[in-house]
Order: sequence, then structure tokens, then C-alpha cells
Amino acid sequence: MKLPVIKHIVEFVDQNDEDWVIETIELLEHLADSPALKDEELDVLGELLSNLYGALEVSKEVKNGTPQKEALNGFMKRVMGSIDS
Repeated sequence: MKLPVIKHIVEFVDQNDEDWVIETIELLEHLADSPALKDEELDVLGELLSNLYGALEVSKEVKNGTPQKEALNGFMKRVMGSIDS
């Protein structure tokens, strides 16, 4: 996951709405089921999906009143904590 990418997607959600991101996730998940994709391509799709899901979580926190910077940092701490466990 890349924090700058997640932040950029959060800004997109703020300017548009989360339905665009949700539909993009659905498309990428469907594409990931294609037997024609190579492992490297699946890795890229996985990274994109992780960033999109992360942005939705951060966006939800911001809508609940958490400042964006705090929501981003909190999300990354949770992710890093789950990796370290």
C-alpha cells in the first residue's frame, strides 16, 4: 500500500463519490479472475485493490469527523500492526 496513492484516491472520493471506487473495485476483482493474467499482473491488481480498499476506509473515517491526516496515519498504523503480528 502506498499512502500517497490512498490519499489521492480519498481526494477523488471527496470530489466525486465512493460509488466510482466501489465499481472500480468490482471491475478489478472480476478481472483478477481471468486465467489469462500472469502472476506479475495479478500482483499489480492486488496492489491497486489494496489501495482502493484503504482509501474507502480512510474516506469513511474522514466522513465520521476524523481529520484526513489523522485518518491516513491511523490506517497505516493498523496495517503495519497487522503485518507485524
